[in-house]
Amino acid sequence: MALRIKLKKSLVGRKDSHIATAYSLGLKKIGSETIQPDNAATRGKINCISYLVEVTEH
Repeated sequence: MALRIKLKKSLVGRKDSHIATAYSLGLKKIGSETIQPDNAATRGKINCISYLVEVTEH
């Protein structure tokens, strides 16, 4: 199973750690999407920046 992650809000003015987490998921601009594996590491990253992203199962 995989997860489709879409960046819904801007990274401007966010904590450096949250920006780094978004970049590690491959998200750089509003509207950018990536498909990541559904595992504990990915879920942890999503949990950290849940207020910035939209997640759907792929």
